[in-house]
Amino acid sequence: MDSITQVALGASIAGAVAGKTLGRTALVVGAMLGTLPDLDVVIDYGSAVSNFTQHRGFSHSVFVLAPLAVLLAWLLWRWRPEQSFQRWLTLTGLVLITHPLLDCFTTYGTQLFWPLGPPVALSSIFIIDPLYTLPLLVGCLAFLIRPPARSAVVAGLVLSSLYLGWTLTAQQVITERIRPALARAGLHDPTLLIQPMPFNTVLWRATALTERQHVEIVTGFFDGDAPLKLQYFAREPELARAVADFPEAQRLEWFTRGLLDYNRDGDRITATDIRLGIPGAHPFTFVLARQGADGVQPVRSVRTPRPELDPKALGILWARLTGETPVLCLADLATPAPEQTC
Repeated sequence: MDSITQVALGASIAGAVAGKTLGRTALVVGAMLGTLPDLDVVIDYGSAVSNFTQHRGFSHSVFVLAPLAVLLAWLLWRWRPEQSFQRWLTLTGLVLITHPLLDCFTTYGTQLFWPLGPPVALSSIFIIDPLYTLPLLVGCLAFLIRPPARSAVVAGLVLSSLYLGWTLTAQQVITERIRPALARAGLHDPTLLIQPMPFNTVLWRATALTERQHVEIVTGFFDGDAPLKLQYFAREPELARAVADFPEAQRLEWFTRGLLDYNRDGDRITATDIRLGIPGAHPFTFVLARQGADGVQPVRSVRTPRPELDPKALGILWARLTGETPVLCLADLATPAPEQTC
């Protein structure tokens, strides 16, 4: 999740655990601990793919955060011994562990059990969702105005947790709607990703992947019984096979569960993470190789410039979310004219 949300979550937990003893200091400690796992972004791992796939790695692992919580609890107890070591450990443990647990609900992926196993990505909440964050911020604001305001802080934590549960329920409802439409289109067992569109859990996006194409569907809770619109995008499996033996391509395949599109840009071969963003505005595209006279050769990966976002995008998204616009063309983030299709 975004940094503001992680700060608010850490501060809320610390306020609930230690607010009576530490006062407003509890919020400061919780906020700092809540951002600690994300400091891995300052590490340069040597290439664009490494930086992309190592983020939310060791610093988000329970095998690292659990002993770190013990060490920090001891240091904080030496600093403020009026609070017991056990309570400090409860504070540090909850704040540090809930950070990667919350990240697991997003699409990016969190290596919760690093160095074992693949990233965990439930994909039920967008990286920024005001309805999750606002209850936490309100609780923290009440604490700052009149500490310790424990009931307000706990209420914020309960409401945000209930909303997180709702995201999983909504995802399952949308999944049940999507699968029959894919089956009717002949896609019986594709690689499938279902995730919310930005900033909400009302409008959802489904991505179904086969070897030669991927299919996108946008549907929401205000669509009623309207038939689902499938949008098709071609893939180039030959390019995937050309780079399949390259370590950075293998790393990307592992990290994204194969949800990649490979393309040719002049003599460069690129791979795009199609989980994040939308077609035409995917933020993570990497140059993996070059085509030369002696064949395809790997290069140290670099990330291509991020596509510019259309300033009208939020208005178009809102119109689709509310059902005012029944179809959203993802390729150009536009609405088709009446009687036209994407």
